[in-house]
Amino acid sequence: MSRDPAPDRVVHPIEEESFRRLRARVDTSHLAPLTRAVVERVIHSAADPDYLGDLVCDEAALAAAHGALHAGAPVVADVRMVAAGITRRTAVCRLEEAVSGPGLTRSAHAVRLAYEEVGPGALWVIGCAPTALEELLLLDAAPALVIGLPVGFVGAVESKAALRGSGLPAVSNISEKGGSAVAAAALNALLYHPYDPSPYPLAKENA
Repeated sequence: MSRDPAPDRVVHPIEEESFRRLRARVDTSHLAPLTRAVVERVIHSAADPDYLGDLVCDEAALAAAHGALHAGAPVVADVRMVAAGITRRTAVCRLEEAVSGPGLTRSAHAVRLAYEEVGPGALWVIGCAPTALEELLLLDAAPALVIGLPVGFVGAVESKAALRGSGLPAVSNISEKGGSAVAAAALNALLYHPYDPSPYPLAKENA
């Protein structure tokens, strides 16, 4: 079982200053802790404050995913650029072995291969291909979380809307923008956020 406690992470002074400037320009103080962590790190990764109003997060879903992640749940990335951006954890990416076929893109096939490897309960990080997200929604993957932030003018908005409509625990955004860097940043926010194995306050309140 793998755990990734945050306290041993050394934050570079440039990153500290970057977040100080971010918070001087964008007020995130009203956000719940994990939502704030995700939103701030996504904004930081893209230098784009507009993500404050573009991202869609659910604190309870993030809390459950945070626990699963730090308990060792597998992480799957749709492309190598996403996997390379995730720190402190090796992500599964099967794109190199995937092949396209009639009605099936290479990215969609990679999702099938990855699911065969990791099974239910994984955290899926999709930052490039809308078809990867579309394929994941067709599977009975029972994910711990889907970070669905594919970028593009064709299919990206629609696939993210479908993710939100699916009822799956998710991080998504409304617009066409997204990409590997912001998707990896959202996952890293959960890795870096301090982990307490005791029940999360929202879980206690909803019990």
